[in-house]
Amino acid sequence: MKNKQKSDIVPLQQTGKAIDTKSSFELQDENDAIAFFPEVKKRLENVNHWKDVAGALSATFQLVDENGVDTQRPPRKGDYFKIDIPGPGSQSGEGYDWVRVEEIEDSTSSDSERFGFRVRPAQNPLGSQRDIAHFYSDESTSSFIVERTNNKITASVYDRNTKPNTEADSTTDKIRDAVVGVAGVVSFSKIQWKSLTDGLIKR
Repeated sequence: MKNKQKSDIVPLQQTGKAIDTKSSFELQDENDAIAFFPEVKKRLENVNHWKDVAGALSATFQLVDENGVDTQRPPRKGDYFKIDIPGPGSQSGEGYDWVRVEEIEDSTSSDSERFGFRVRPAQNPLGSQRDIAHFYSDESTSSFIVERTNNKITASVYDRNTKPNTEADSTTDKIRDAVVGVAGVVSFSKIQWKSLTDGLIKR
């Protein structure tokens, strides 16, 4: 059964696992929430500092442009995240896992604001190998969203269609992706993203 969409950038659930992670709180009045929301949005945009937001046990994230150059600006469609997770990295990713930004959402209405982006496991833009450099398959997506509705602010991560990557070329990566991919569904996506969403809305 397909799940109802959470926002325009969250794909329907069709295969593998779906994991929703959410943190929220209500401020005293709407004006306080309106004033604080830009800070929450800025934290989400600042991908390179997600480890600072999520805590010491978090993976390290680096925003990379479509040419493979490290960058400090907010993410754009076509950019990559270079992810250094605890434990062994992939050979095809040169020690990192890679995802690509494929959609961005930014909307405002009379009583709400929403900003977010969706990423999907991708090839290493700096490498010669063409296989997916991530422990999840390229059917998987993660959507990161912050939103304000009246005086309530929420940070969410929606993992959809998550499955271990079984298409890696090297035997080492096949074993690594199978092991880390299963562990990712159980722990990384639950613990890592909960630490992130809590940190995004922390005052």
